Amino acid sequence: MSATMIALASLWVSFTESRNIRSHNRQSVRPLLQIRRVLNFEGTRTGIQLVNAGLGPAIVTRSVVQVDGEVIGEWDLRTYRQLTRGRSVHPKVSTLQPGVPVLSGQVVHLLFLDDFDQRDHAWFWALVSERLMVEIFYESMYGGENFRAVLIPPWETPS
Repeated sequence: MSATMIALASLWVSFTESRNIRSHNRQSVRPLLQIRRVLNFEGTRTGIQLVNAGLGPAIVTRSVVQVDGEVIGEWDLRTYRQLTRGRSVHPKVSTLQPGVPVLSGQVVHLLFLDDFDQRDHAWFWALVSERLMVEIFYESMYGGENFRAVLIPPWETPS
Protein backbone atom coordinates (compact mmCIF):
# COMPACT_ATOMS: atom_id res chain seq x y z
CA MET A 1 0.00 0.00 0.00
CA SER A 2 2.75 2.50 0.92
CA ALA A 3 4.61 1.69 -2.33
CA THR A 4 1.46 2.66 -4.26
CA MET A 5 1.15 5.92 -2.30
CA ILE A 6 4.79 6.77 -2.96
CA ALA A 7 4.36 6.02 -6.69
CA LEU A 8 1.22 8.19 -6.88
CA ALA A 9 2.92 11.05 -5.01
CA SER A 10 5.92 10.79 -7.32
CA LEU A 11 3.64 10.86 -10.36
CA TRP A 12 1.81 13.94 -9.01
CA VAL A 13 5.11 15.77 -8.34
CA SER A 14 6.38 14.89 -11.81
CA PHE A 15 3.14 16.08 -13.46
CA THR A 16 3.10 19.35 -11.48
CA GLU A 17 6.75 20.06 -12.25
CA SER A 18 6.25 19.34 -15.94
CA ARG A 19 3.25 21.69 -16.07
CA ASN A 20 5.22 24.44 -14.31
CA ILE A 21 8.14 24.04 -16.72
CA ARG A 22 5.80 24.33 -19.73
CA SER A 23 4.23 27.45 -18.24
CA HIS A 24 7.67 28.95 -17.58
CA ASN A 25 8.81 28.18 -21.13
CA ARG A 26 5.74 29.91 -22.57
CA GLN A 27 6.29 32.98 -20.38
CA SER A 28 9.99 33.14 -21.22
CA VAL A 29 9.18 33.82 -24.90
CA ARG A 30 6.12 36.05 -24.39
CA PRO A 31 5.97 38.93 -26.87
CA LEU A 32 4.81 42.38 -25.80
CA LEU A 33 3.81 44.71 -28.62
CA GLN A 34 3.48 48.42 -27.98
CA ILE A 35 2.18 50.99 -30.45
CA ARG A 36 3.24 54.57 -29.90
CA ARG A 37 3.19 57.95 -31.53
CA VAL A 38 6.56 59.55 -32.17
CA LEU A 39 7.27 63.18 -32.97
CA ASN A 40 10.66 63.88 -34.55
CA PHE A 41 11.99 60.47 -33.48
CA GLU A 42 15.78 60.44 -33.80
CA GLY A 43 15.58 64.02 -35.04
CA THR A 44 13.40 63.61 -38.11
CA ARG A 45 10.90 60.74 -38.18
CA THR A 46 7.30 61.39 -37.07
CA GLY A 47 4.42 58.91 -37.04
CA ILE A 48 3.40 55.59 -35.54
CA GLN A 49 5.86 53.02 -34.32
CA LEU A 50 5.34 49.37 -33.31
CA VAL A 51 7.84 47.89 -30.83
CA ASN A 52 8.16 44.33 -29.57
CA ALA A 53 9.37 44.89 -26.00
CA GLY A 54 8.84 41.23 -25.09
CA LEU A 55 11.17 38.26 -25.04
CA GLY A 56 9.86 36.33 -28.05
CA PRO A 57 8.48 36.94 -31.52
CA ALA A 58 4.92 38.25 -31.91
CA ILE A 59 2.90 36.64 -34.68
CA VAL A 60 0.34 39.11 -36.02
CA THR A 61 -3.11 37.52 -36.38
CA ARG A 62 -5.15 40.56 -37.45
CA SER A 63 -5.43 44.32 -37.16
CA VAL A 64 -8.21 46.89 -37.05
CA VAL A 65 -7.92 50.55 -38.05
CA GLN A 66 -10.46 53.23 -37.15
CA VAL A 67 -10.56 56.88 -38.12
CA ASP A 68 -12.85 59.14 -36.11
CA GLY A 69 -14.47 56.05 -34.58
CA GLU A 70 -15.29 54.39 -37.93
CA VAL A 71 -13.63 51.09 -38.88
CA ILE A 72 -11.91 51.48 -42.25
CA GLY A 73 -10.07 48.17 -42.49
CA GLU A 74 -6.88 46.36 -41.52
CA TRP A 75 -3.36 47.79 -41.54
CA ASP A 76 -2.82 47.15 -45.26
CA LEU A 77 -2.27 49.08 -48.50
CA ARG A 78 -5.99 49.62 -49.08
CA THR A 79 -6.32 51.33 -45.70
CA TYR A 80 -3.13 53.32 -46.29
CA ARG A 81 -4.54 54.62 -49.56
CA GLN A 82 -7.72 55.71 -47.78
CA LEU A 83 -5.71 57.53 -45.13
CA THR A 84 -3.59 59.44 -47.65
CA ARG A 85 -6.10 60.02 -50.44
CA GLY A 86 -5.96 63.58 -51.76
CA ARG A 87 -2.70 64.45 -50.00
CA SER A 88 0.26 65.83 -51.90
CA VAL A 89 2.71 64.28 -49.45
CA HIS A 90 2.44 60.54 -48.86
CA PRO A 91 3.89 59.12 -45.64
CA LYS A 92 5.91 55.93 -45.77
CA VAL A 93 4.17 52.80 -44.57
CA SER A 94 4.89 49.28 -43.32
CA THR A 95 1.86 47.03 -43.57
CA LEU A 96 1.04 44.10 -41.30
CA GLN A 97 -0.36 40.90 -42.74
CA PRO A 98 -1.61 37.95 -40.67
CA GLY A 99 1.23 35.54 -39.95
CA VAL A 100 3.93 38.23 -40.05
CA PRO A 101 6.35 37.91 -37.11
CA VAL A 102 7.61 40.95 -35.22
CA LEU A 103 10.88 39.85 -33.68
CA SER A 104 11.88 40.58 -30.11
CA GLY A 105 13.39 44.06 -29.96
CA GLN A 106 12.22 44.93 -33.47
CA VAL A 107 10.91 48.43 -34.18
CA VAL A 108 8.53 48.80 -37.12
CA HIS A 109 7.60 52.27 -38.31
CA LEU A 110 3.99 51.68 -39.38
CA LEU A 111 3.28 55.14 -40.78
CA PHE A 112 5.78 57.97 -40.83
CA LEU A 113 7.17 61.06 -42.46
CA ASP A 114 10.86 61.84 -42.60
CA ASP A 115 11.75 65.51 -42.23
CA PHE A 116 8.45 66.33 -40.56
CA ASP A 117 7.51 70.01 -40.65
CA GLN A 118 4.75 71.10 -38.25
CA ARG A 119 3.42 73.75 -40.64
CA ASP A 120 3.43 71.67 -43.83
CA HIS A 121 2.39 68.38 -42.23
CA ALA A 122 -0.09 69.48 -39.55
CA TRP A 123 -2.78 67.27 -41.15
CA PHE A 124 -0.55 64.22 -40.63
CA TRP A 125 0.11 64.87 -36.94
CA ALA A 126 -3.62 65.54 -36.38
CA LEU A 127 -4.41 62.18 -38.02
CA VAL A 128 -1.81 60.28 -36.00
CA SER A 129 -2.36 61.96 -32.64
CA GLU A 130 -6.11 62.64 -32.59
CA ARG A 131 -8.08 60.68 -35.18
CA LEU A 132 -6.45 57.28 -35.67
CA MET A 133 -7.02 54.13 -33.61
CA VAL A 134 -4.99 51.02 -34.39
CA GLU A 135 -5.45 47.59 -32.81
CA ILE A 136 -3.05 44.75 -33.48
CA PHE A 137 -3.89 41.24 -32.34
CA TYR A 138 -1.01 38.80 -31.96
CA GLU A 139 0.19 35.55 -30.43
CA SER A 140 3.43 34.03 -29.23
CA MET A 141 4.98 31.21 -31.20
CA TYR A 142 2.89 28.82 -29.07
CA GLY A 143 -0.35 30.40 -30.31
CA GLY A 144 -3.83 30.80 -28.90
CA GLU A 145 -3.26 33.73 -26.51
CA ASN A 146 -5.00 36.50 -28.53
CA PHE A 147 -2.84 39.33 -27.15
CA ARG A 148 -3.76 42.89 -28.18
CA ALA A 149 -1.83 46.13 -28.63
CA VAL A 150 -3.79 49.32 -29.17
CA LEU A 151 -3.11 52.94 -30.05
CA ILE A 152 -6.08 55.08 -29.08
CA PRO A 153 -6.82 58.76 -29.54
CA PRO A 154 -6.23 60.73 -26.34
CA TRP A 155 -9.94 61.33 -25.80
CA GLU A 156 -10.76 57.59 -25.85
CA THR A 157 -10.72 55.44 -22.72
CA PRO A 158 -8.93 52.09 -22.94
CA SER A 159 -11.15 49.01 -22.88
